[in-house]
Amino acid sequence: MRFILYTHSLVSDWNHGNAHFLRGILSELTARGHSTLALEPEGGWSRSNLLADQGDAPLARFAAEFPALNVMTYDNGFDHEAATEHADVVIVHEWTKPHLVERLGRLRRLGARYTLLFHDTHHRGVSNGDSIAQLPLEDYDAVLAFGEALRAQYLRHGWGRRVFTWHEAADTQVFYPREPEATKADLVWIGNWGDGERSREIEQYLIRPAETLNLSGHVHGVRYPSEALTMLNATRLLYGGWIANADVPAAFAQHSMTVHIPRRPYVAALPGIPTIRMFEALACGIPLVCAPWEDCENLFRPGEDFLSARDMDAMVRHLDALRHDTALAASLSASGLERIRVRHTCTHRVDELLAILAACGKNPSCAAKVEAVL
Repeated sequence: MRFILYTHSLVSDWNHGNAHFLRGILSELTARGHSTLALEPEGGWSRSNLLADQGDAPLARFAAEFPALNVMTYDNGFDHEAATEHADVVIVHEWTKPHLVERLGRLRRLGARYTLLFHDTHHRGVSNGDSIAQLPLEDYDAVLAFGEALRAQYLRHGWGRRVFTWHEAADTQVFYPREPEATKADLVWIGNWGDGERSREIEQYLIRPAETLNLSGHVHGVRYPSEALTMLNATRLLYGGWIANADVPAAFAQHSMTVHIPRRPYVAALPGIPTIRMFEALACGIPLVCAPWEDCENLFRPGEDFLSARDMDAMVRHLDALRHDTALAASLSASGLERIRVRHTCTHRVDELLAILAACGKNPSCAAKVEAVL
């Protein structure tokens, strides 16, 4: 089949974790013999910030590391009708401009032959519901929501014809255990500061525990304000700024443990949705401790795949235990890695996507798998 994906960016992962997952999905589809094309806006926010921060080198590196992925940028004069004319499936990410979401929906309403899916991986459905309510999602064949809580929100408000839960997952062609090249440091945290959505949590579950335990290690991410850097300077954690996603597995390998700190809207309003980094960390076999987060969809096995800290004191205890208890660390590593391999890879998500398409009337040969997968 011919897949077209409208994404904020496939090339840039600067403060744009969804790019990790979508690269894996398109790579898996391509490996199975499907045709794929990613369309991203020229001058998009993530891509523009990456170029300003790192220059052109990451663009060349993306092309070298993902040679099978086709990416095209579009501007205001782009002919979307021609681009999608021969597509079998068009997936439109929630970051796509509303006028383009409407334009593609109108094409479907007027008889376009492709199956049209809307893909939501953000908390706007609960934090800014009006922005979703105003979109003409009735013209879309289905919505892909990246968690059951978000799916429930769509159903509650009648947004879209059909809504399926489609979690993110690890691209295990990129994320798998690596051998460390030198002596390991203690702790690594890879995450962006964001818009104040987890500032307090980063202080309580990363910075202060690292200071209390005098942990060595590194912090990578973007948009860290001066006050955050000042707090980090009081620890042995070195701030390294942006890191290319392809370099993250090696960074995990150079450290003994990591933490998972969800953004507050997901904890409070959309429980059960982890960050993409949780999938990726476990896929690399690094022991992980999670800040308060309810795994209400049973994606993982708390206490087996990861440790859960209900407060800062518990985080300190868990990190200290992992630093000294090699058997505990090895058990978590093996269990988390096994969970990813049997349930949470991009291969699994492509199987689910094909089953969803079968449920929507596309690719009937997959119809028998629908009930089992969904």
